[in-house]
Amino acid sequence: MKLKEIREKSSPELTKTLKIEREKVRDLRFKDANKQVKNVRDIRSHKKDIARILTILEQRKSEENVKEVKKEEVKKEDKN
Repeated sequence: MKLKEIREKSSPELTKTLKIEREKVRDLRFKDANKQVKNVRDIRSHKKDIARILTILEQRKSEENVKEVKKEEVKKEDKN
């Protein structure tokens, strides 16, 4: 999954995608343990997708926090 595709999705969609990716990694680990996986690199690519999704979600949370802090600062300045 490309970063551009991830950025286009909403936060609830990303949460669902994150859950799906984690399940895929779990399944691939079990298959790898049983020697049923031919391409072990799939695990790596799914783990990288998980990291990308988590990064975007954290960025969005921090942006929301910055906006809230700015609103509070503006309210304090208006009162003075």
